Amino acid sequence: MNNKNIREAAQIIKNGGLVAFPTETVYGLGANALNPFAVAKIFELKERPSFDPLIVHIASFDDLKILSTGVTDNVMRLAKYFWPGPLTIVLPKSQLVPDIVTSGLNTVGIRMPNNAIALELIKESKCPIAAPSANKFGQLSPVNAQHVKKQLPNVDYVLDGGHTTVGIESTIVSIEGDICQLLRPGFITLEDIEEALPNTFVFNHTKPEKLVSPGLLKSHYSPQKPLYILKDPFGNIPETSGLILHRNDHSIYSVSKVIYTSQNCNKIEISSNLFAALHAMEEDKNVKSIYIEAVEEVGLGIAIMDRVNKAAYQYIKPTN
Repeated sequence: MNNKNIREAAQIIKNGGLVAFPTETVYGLGANALNPFAVAKIFELKERPSFDPLIVHIASFDDLKILSTGVTDNVMRLAKYFWPGPLTIVLPKSQLVPDIVTSGLNTVGIRMPNNAIALELIKESKCPIAAPSANKFGQLSPVNAQHVKKQLPNVDYVLDGGHTTVGIESTIVSIEGDICQLLRPGFITLEDIEEALPNTFVFNHTKPEKLVSPGLLKSHYSPQKPLYILKDPFGNIPETSGLILHRNDHSIYSVSKVIYTSQNCNKIEISSNLFAALHAMEEDKNVKSIYIEAVEEVGLGIAIMDRVNKAAYQYIKPTN
């Protein structure tokens, strides 16, 4: 990756085109967030329903105040503590943000990615970039450029930044006054926010009633093969299956393929490798169905199981 690639990609953004680019979470499919015609191309290419709002990516704290009318001192404290990083903040939108970006809502999700290529692309494009994950709607999130090209071969440009580091989509919180509500779990937890900024927010742990941010549908992030969650990895698994485990117990499994996301159930490693493992299983012709070990829903495990549960939602869960 060099500056010439980024300049070429930025010119496409300026011209109203689409660019897939890396962030620390997953690859995004980006367009000029202030150009409603360009943003419409995102929905068309992804086959994304118009009711599902997009996240706007910025590279400057000044842009936060331009895009939102709800930037209080506490919001700025939150942003400056966790940005750049995998946290999206949902706030009242300014009139500058087209309705298509927010699916007609009066709020907008904003974040500053912790990835040098992404930040340079935004700066070079001279505009905030609206970007959901660079995949077909509801399918596996892309964590490298090859995943993007597999699902979106007709995208105008792909910036290859290698494998992403966090590996799952950003945490999303909404801020209304001093109330902080978790909309989508991610790498940053509410406990992380409370520890970093004590006595700043009152935390609302209830689930939102409306679709006010991405990633709230029950079925999402799904592979093109049946996916089942195993509470017990020693359960009855067909030989034509692929098995995703989070620790290497040195057992021998009579299955087509075994992938370890971690050797010792390290949740940071599991998060980083989760979608790559699912892509590998999806691409292996010998694997007819996928079985994945569950993790304890504590800390980062909540975000991991949020993705796994949604990825497996459309499939019937077998009994062990």
